[in-house]
Amino acid sequence: MKALLCTRLGGPEDLSIADLPDPVAGPGEAVVRITVAALNFADTLIIAGRYQVKPDLPFSPGGEACGIVEALGEDTEGFSIGDRVIVHATHGMCRERIAIGTRHLTRVPEDLSDEIAAGLTITYGTTLHALRDRARIQPGETLAVLGASGGVGLAAVEIGRILGARVIACASSAEKLETAREHGADDLVDYTADNIREALRRLTGECGVDVIYDAVGGEHAEPALRSLGWRGRYLVIGFAAGEIPRFPLNIVMLKGVDVQGVHWGAFVEREPAAHRANQEQLLAWAAEGRLTAKVHGVLPLTDYAEALGILQKRAARGKVLLRIGDR
Repeated sequence: MKALLCTRLGGPEDLSIADLPDPVAGPGEAVVRITVAALNFADTLIIAGRYQVKPDLPFSPGGEACGIVEALGEDTEGFSIGDRVIVHATHGMCRERIAIGTRHLTRVPEDLSDEIAAGLTITYGTTLHALRDRARIQPGETLAVLGASGGVGLAAVEIGRILGARVIACASSAEKLETAREHGADDLVDYTADNIREALRRLTGECGVDVIYDAVGGEHAEPALRSLGWRGRYLVIGFAAGEIPRFPLNIVMLKGVDVQGVHWGAFVEREPAAHRANQEQLLAWAAEGRLTAKVHGVLPLTDYAEALGILQKRAARGKVLLRIGDR
């Protein structure tokens, strides 16, 4: 089988495609033939050795995919050969086949495309966990999303709307903000043209923002924190800007603010039943058309460097996908 491999840490140009033996399903595992793999910004960090997950070399990038169950090992239940599934792990999806525990699989509804299903697990799974499980956002509350035009940002815009929040999209250009508006954002803030704290204050008045969703970090994090109202919640998703913020704890104290870490990978391992329920909810919303799961583009596996480059430049408007095989 063909597999995209990271044999040395570096950039997309350091990856290569190799031929590997087909995997065999062990106890509790399924062999899934991958049709479409979804890439995320974290993949650019993993291949460079700059992410908290550091797989042993060589490894395949890609943490989520859609595919078809081809074989089942002993002691497996709940799945059959031929089932179409989404599959997730920290890495390993950019290959034609993978042997993986069935707890990493969720069955895909018939009327949902591989392309939409492939990108629902990580960004949308992280976001549903963040907004519903961690922040416990309520209908009518205000949600400000930093970096609102990328894959994870658009997920927050869409899920925030479904959960009944007023969504304020914050991004670095009018073009990016228009993408967020198309996905349901109520208000827009261009933080390269306006002070984010002042803009959020104008939009929310004395009440302030209820929830900040921050997958960016960097210089806009502290002004966003200061825009929170009483008992606001600041969701720490990631640090795409590269800089980890250092918050003034006096603001946290004076406003009764909760700074909440969102580690989706740990949630998946520690609370598998809750994770599965979230996955099934996301698939149902997508099948109903309530989640668009915008696709930036679908590239062939051989164009992996271009696909990862889009993410490195933070130019993605939705999910970046690699076509691995046919359905």
